[in-house]
Amino acid sequence: MPELAILGGPKTRAQPYPAWPVWDQRDIDAVVEVVKSGRWGGYPYPGPRTAELARRFAERQGGGFAVPMANGTVTMEVALRAADIGWGDEVIVPAYTFQATASAPMAAGAIPVIVDVDPNTYCIDPKAAERAISPRTKAIIPVHLGHQMADMDAIMELAEKHNLIVIEDCAHAHGARWRGRGAGTIGHFGSFSLQSSKTLTCGEGGILLCRTPELAARAASIIDCGRPHSLGGGPEDPNGISVMGANYRLTELQAALALVGLERFPEQARQREEMADYMDEALSGIPGIRVLRRDPRHTTRSFYRYIFAIASDVLGVDHEVFCAALMAEGVDCWVGYEVMHRYSLFQPQKTKLPVPRAFPQYFEFEKMDLPEATRACEREAVWLDESVFRDGMRGVEDAAAAIRKIVRNADELREVARLWKKGSGA
Repeated sequence: MPELAILGGPKTRAQPYPAWPVWDQRDIDAVVEVVKSGRWGGYPYPGPRTAELARRFAERQGGGFAVPMANGTVTMEVALRAADIGWGDEVIVPAYTFQATASAPMAAGAIPVIVDVDPNTYCIDPKAAERAISPRTKAIIPVHLGHQMADMDAIMELAEKHNLIVIEDCAHAHGARWRGRGAGTIGHFGSFSLQSSKTLTCGEGGILLCRTPELAARAASIIDCGRPHSLGGGPEDPNGISVMGANYRLTELQAALALVGLERFPEQARQREEMADYMDEALSGIPGIRVLRRDPRHTTRSFYRYIFAIASDVLGVDHEVFCAALMAEGVDCWVGYEVMHRYSLFQPQKTKLPVPRAFPQYFEFEKMDLPEATRACEREAVWLDESVFRDGMRGVEDAAAAIRKIVRNADELREVARLWKKGSGA
């Protein structure tokens, strides 16, 4: 009788983990109130709930001037445009992130320059970033990935030395802190997603934190068709419209849902952080399992997914097989993003956007060497769903028990890989 559930053995966990998103009567009441008000959309911008969301979100993160908008991709494009970064400028991005981090610069007319990551955190490697700096480099987008934060001390030192704009991609880092400072408040901008899977969500949406009221006013103008704004107390342009804009506004319906989510957020974040510490301990010492190092400067871990690594040479399989076995045991997980230069969702050659056509040498992916990101994306990273950590100690213990069971039965796991390979015809 096989031990592993994927081969017919008993599952480690029978009941599902808690569902996401969480909702209750407060969400219904908030939406009904907006519907009855007759003010559903984003114009005039900001609506009362959108303005309240901006204020409360900036307070939650510990600073900055918040501009809510349509999603967490356009936030990065708007940040670049607000900083006057565009045609032919280079923007350094990590190889391990969602495709939006690299596509947003292209939408602004800039060139994404892809660099490798630190194997200890899977976040951007500051040394790799520095090697990529050229006279055309104008910005860097560090991504706080999974449950880790990028080395913001090194990033800000690099930015100051080379006069770079820093846009923190905080889609995974609502509530996280570095040396006590909120994610998104350290660089010039912080980009947050409110997409349905994120730990603060209203289905779709995004928030851009800006360092100054002037940057916030410019960002608000860009997303409101160029209309002048003075968000955060900054002066409006006395000459009226000063930027070319578009409609990237957040609606009042979305803002209402996000405001209710903010009420729940502190307790949910506390649960995740407490249980992440427990998971670190539970996974430590398991052969073939590597816990990503927590930097002591990362003082609050409020996170989207928890990532650990498997040693494929020890277990004899890659992370796809491992994740399939873990899912069969009843533990929600994922292999994570594809490495950027091989990402099925990032194919600049299939667009008529001007950047890849004008600068094709930046998109010669077959010539790129990104060993750390490639190893993480193609062999070793395992992403545990945040629901594991909202289920308390039982949720973590079940996940850890399933991981130990899989490692203990590595021979069966290799049989899974063999059958998988045979079934695919490889």
